[in-house]
Amino acid sequence: MNNGCPTVKWISLFLPLVVIVSFNFIPQKTGAQGQSSKAHKVSPDLLEVARGAATKRVPVIIQFNGQPGASFDLALSNTGGYVKADLLNFNSRVIELPASAIEALAARPDVGFVSLDRTNISFGHVSLTTGADAIRVTNGTNTKGLDGTAIGIAVLDSGIDLSHTAFLDRSKNCRVIVSREFTGEGRIDDPYGHGTHVASIAAGNGRISNAQYTGIATNANLINLRVLGATGSGNISAVLSALDWVLTNRTTYNIRVVNLSLGAPAVDSYRNDPVCRAVRSLVDAGIVVLAAAGNNGVNGTGQKVYGQVHSPGNEPSAITVGAANTFATDQRSDDVVASFSSRGPTRSGWIDSFGAKHYDDLIKPDIVAPGNKLIYAEAPNNYLVTHNPSLDAGVSPVDARRMMYMNGSSMATPVAAGAAALLLQANPALTPNMVKLLLMYTAQPLASCNMLEQGAGEINIEGAVRLARMMRTDLTPATAVGAPLLTASLTPIPQTTIAGQTFNWSQGIVFKYDFATGVELITKYQGIYRLGVLLSDGVLVSNGVLVSDRTVLSNGVLVSDGVLVSDGTLLGGGSLFLNSGVLVSDGVLVSDGLVLNDGVLVSDAALGADSLMQAMSAMNNGDPTCVTTVQVDSGLDCLGY
Repeated sequence: MNNGCPTVKWISLFLPLVVIVSFNFIPQKTGAQGQSSKAHKVSPDLLEVARGAATKRVPVIIQFNGQPGASFDLALSNTGGYVKADLLNFNSRVIELPASAIEALAARPDVGFVSLDRTNISFGHVSLTTGADAIRVTNGTNTKGLDGTAIGIAVLDSGIDLSHTAFLDRSKNCRVIVSREFTGEGRIDDPYGHGTHVASIAAGNGRISNAQYTGIATNANLINLRVLGATGSGNISAVLSALDWVLTNRTTYNIRVVNLSLGAPAVDSYRNDPVCRAVRSLVDAGIVVLAAAGNNGVNGTGQKVYGQVHSPGNEPSAITVGAANTFATDQRSDDVVASFSSRGPTRSGWIDSFGAKHYDDLIKPDIVAPGNKLIYAEAPNNYLVTHNPSLDAGVSPVDARRMMYMNGSSMATPVAAGAAALLLQANPALTPNMVKLLLMYTAQPLASCNMLEQGAGEINIEGAVRLARMMRTDLTPATAVGAPLLTASLTPIPQTTIAGQTFNWSQGIVFKYDFATGVELITKYQGIYRLGVLLSDGVLVSNGVLVSDRTVLSNGVLVSDGVLVSDGTLLGGGSLFLNSGVLVSDGVLVSDGLVLNDGVLVSDAALGADSLMQAMSAMNNGDPTCVTTVQVDSGLDCLGY
């Protein structure tokens, strides 16, 4: 290996788990205080049940004042209730009794507080909030839906722990079907810990913790290509060698998706950057390539910065993924772009013969996906957890079932990679450009975030799969522009409901310097969907004026002339953030009060593992830490995922 090659360095930014415990000490009230005495000792939802469904039997948790005695046992027996479990360390019991008896029991002096034994959920299921769960069940039956079966996802990373339970199929065979080493360290496992986590987000199963931490494409095959060493860095040559291997072996292992949760400073224009060019070759060959945007969205003082998208995230043929912060909820109404997620425009460039520098200035990322405080597979004794023990999520003491926390666009990217595998399983005829179209067209624009932060919006797997299933499978390079694209005359309803909340699709796609909208993007075949071209090739730019090319874009597609701040509705809904003519120019970009000149606002050097603490500090300044409920593993495999 040539040690003189540039080093690929990246960092995953992490929020340490902060557990906030609130102890409510309820003063004891007895005797003549009557109803108020009972009510204040009963949780509101349980009180509603007690007063509205008197004959219903209800499981409750009772916290005692002191130790309950024989008189309590007798009183409980007289109500027809019984003890389900003693929680000895907490001086509590789980009890089932008629709802009509709850208030009387709460009035006892030895009872401190009574609450409903609620269904416990792990907040922020990635598979639920992204819409992946919605496509696993067909027509409301128990028939299994899409799971990525037979699709190969190549993970170029720090290795994969082949012994981890998350990578088994339903017959307990390992789904990591081939491993190759490109670092020169002579190993294929994951001493750093990043690759195992990434791979399980894309394709981890639901065997652990009753499927609380299920990946996206749960039965896809994984191709382990180790390009990052034991401390999380590697050479560009290793990445190039691995991409070369993918092109050679893509048919043998049905590699349809490549995940690149890594990056180097985007210095050279994508036209010249060797990794960008290699990515373009893979995309031209029909492979979907997902690349992380980077984790440099804020500087050391927590200020928002632009122009920090890394290579190969600056490559227009790649699907570049930024990170969203879901605040540990399944509902998407509170989702925002994570403060640490790198923003566009891409500031890689080239120098002409006169010495003048020209910037690429592409709108990136293309989409965002959950990337904040995700719990997924942990490689044993890995570098990250060894140096940061709080990253272990406490799910299991068994090495093959351990889970850890990670944050970053590195985590968001495999969410999209798993989604791509599901789309290709649903419709194997899709080209990489069509996969990119589907992910952007069905994405949810996040309110108050601009396109340089979120692209088309947050990933929506339910909508993308629904639309993919409606698309023709007989398209060829000879298909005429404007030909019907869907197999049905009716277009899908451009909305998705997740966790009880309905949101609109973006109904558009992001180009290099602008965006396009219109239902014709999904009802008519566009020339930019075929192999060998860029999805953004349909627009000609001259002096800041955008002109669509009707040889690759049909009539009915509306091309914009600017970058918008979304109002949370459609891709075209919002206020102007930056005119496309400014992006196309080679001058200074002024936006959001920040000046982007001959470079970026912070160092051009990508952060390495030794910068972990500084990066954590920067992210803590921008993203409030939320409390996460961890589902502890029982040690028994769940097969209901």
